[in-house]
Amino acid sequence: MDLSILSGVFASPFNIFRNLLDIFIVAYLIYRLLGLIKGTRAVQLLKGLIVLLVFSVVVSLLDLNMVTWLLDKLWIIFAITLPIVFQPELRRILEQIGKGSFFKFSTSNPDLESYQAVIKELTGAVRVLSRNRVGALIIIKRETGIDEYLENGVTLDALVSSSLLINLFVPNTPLHDGAAVIQEGRLHKAACVLPLSGNTELPGELGTRHRAGLGITEVSDVLAIIVSEETGTISLADAGRLIRPLDPQQLSELLTRELLQPEAEKSSLWRRWLQR
Repeated sequence: MDLSILSGVFASPFNIFRNLLDIFIVAYLIYRLLGLIKGTRAVQLLKGLIVLLVFSVVVSLLDLNMVTWLLDKLWIIFAITLPIVFQPELRRILEQIGKGSFFKFSTSNPDLESYQAVIKELTGAVRVLSRNRVGALIIIKRETGIDEYLENGVTLDALVSSSLLINLFVPNTPLHDGAAVIQEGRLHKAACVLPLSGNTELPGELGTRHRAGLGITEVSDVLAIIVSEETGTISLADAGRLIRPLDPQQLSELLTRELLQPEAEKSSLWRRWLQR
């Protein structure tokens, strides 16, 4: 390589600044794109594409003509189908660009005191809902994104209070069906339709509400609180596992451990419960 070209590129401070800015913009765009698909099914598809890309490079280096021809045809098909497969993510990216939120840094998680207040209000609401046998499904979002499942919900962006949660799930009211979602210490959405669990080993008495609570924990790291409409039983779902029956005090203890305990000291919520 001609060293004079490199010296021309990096000779002036302006060129150095321009190259650093170029690298920063590309890195930031990749970071935001990965953040949008984090915790969604698109992550698994992206991993598969990376594996296929590495395989294509190896095949090309080995000069395997037939396999190279086949992979070339597959890439043509992928170029057509990928916009369809990633349609929810692409729509969300365009919406965020239009609103200007794509270029904003994400807000920090609520502090310890905020989470303690949220747990207190949650426990109070669940106690009343359970006593009156009012069915409820409350999702607590953590790290992974679940925006693709919340687009059908009603945006509230309200403080978490037991009275508001109780009123949301009163039968025959506009928002009583679906799940309420708590995000960053606030009541973000209501009436959200969630994916149902495909677990065929679940007890027959568990209905759609329990299967939806389990289903969303199978594709993300959220916690799902479920109150049975038939029995008033309180359940907590985590990572596709269902912990039941719980009383309000036990629910408060589990939520406190999972949401407030330092990450380095935490083990699986399900494992901790089995060891009680």
